[in-house]
Amino acid sequence: MGKCISILGSTGSIGTQSLEVAKAHDMQVHALAANRNITLLEQQTREYHPKKVCIFEESQYQELKQRLADLPVQVLCGMDGLCDIAADKNADILINSVVGMVGLLPTLTAISAGMDVALANKETLVAGGSLVMEQAARKGVHIYPVDSEHSAIFQCLQGNRREQLNKIILTASGGPFFGKTRAELENVTVADALNHPNWSMGNKITIDSATLMNKGLEFIEAKWLFDLTPDQIEIVVHRQSVVHSAVEYQDCSVIAQLGVPDMKIPIQYALLYPERMPCPTKHLSLTDYGTLTFEKPDMETFTCLKTAIAAITAGGTAPCIVNGANEVAVAAFLAGKIGFLEIGALAQQAMESIPATVIKTYEDVMKADTQAREFVRNAIA
Repeated sequence: MGKCISILGSTGSIGTQSLEVAKAHDMQVHALAANRNITLLEQQTREYHPKKVCIFEESQYQELKQRLADLPVQVLCGMDGLCDIAADKNADILINSVVGMVGLLPTLTAISAGMDVALANKETLVAGGSLVMEQAARKGVHIYPVDSEHSAIFQCLQGNRREQLNKIILTASGGPFFGKTRAELENVTVADALNHPNWSMGNKITIDSATLMNKGLEFIEAKWLFDLTPDQIEIVVHRQSVVHSAVEYQDCSVIAQLGVPDMKIPIQYALLYPERMPCPTKHLSLTDYGTLTFEKPDMETFTCLKTAIAAITAGGTAPCIVNGANEVAVAAFLAGKIGFLEIGALAQQAMESIPATVIKTYEDVMKADTQAREFVRNAIA
């Protein structure tokens, strides 16, 4: 297709699959950035020949530079390196697939530079949605969703009049603990929570899927991406992950996007939009599945979802507070410091304890994020 891409988070699940899509369609790779996996980043650099690479973990900068000394590549590090790549218009589009709040500033930087963004970093819109979408509209920049659910909605909106939209239906797999009671979730292990039934993802997003916080964050993202009110978003548990989401119009027609659970499909759509090309994945066979099921989510058991919806309904920095609290809580759970159910409890306590304020600047977002993280750390200590 002749496109040139840059990827933030190239060694993660989305990043590696983005490179598969790039290879399948002869795209050039201008820049790559990773958190700390210098071994894989080196391999990617040697295979895809980017002009720039960045390692976010600054203590690994010198080693990476030495490893790549024989190649004509500029080696960067830290947040400055991410933002350098984000603003580099030698690429046609930036894929932002880093994990956590670290993704917000590079997204804003890319938009400021006039770069289109294929967005797979949830925290960008969850914490700073108003800033991001206002700036994108002002600069005429396109934000292409990479999440399978948001990509599905984006696809279902094509060729239809936006003002005739009634609501969207976000589907959720339900994670590994669907149907469990709170009593049954008291003693689940990290290994249990990382055993997702349908998707292969990074640890943080997999835990978020187990708590249903992931769906809560996607609820918030959808509000910003598609300019919706919270009551225009319905969440439905769909265990098979075949219907990726749907849109209902005013005439009661519902249009859904279906496909096998493979992230290469939404990644490719974001990168090649509006073109549809052969994708390196399996074809969907509905007869192989036979039955597709749909149920309401249990928000009393999975309180993260209820808390996230309450946060975007409250507005301001409330979603940012929930997101920051959740990040610290998930890290504590993965480290064995807290139980599974404490993740949701801490996110709710942070939202209820820290006053939400209006977001006017990037600094407003970061202040709320810092407050939320400190609240959870103090609660755990």
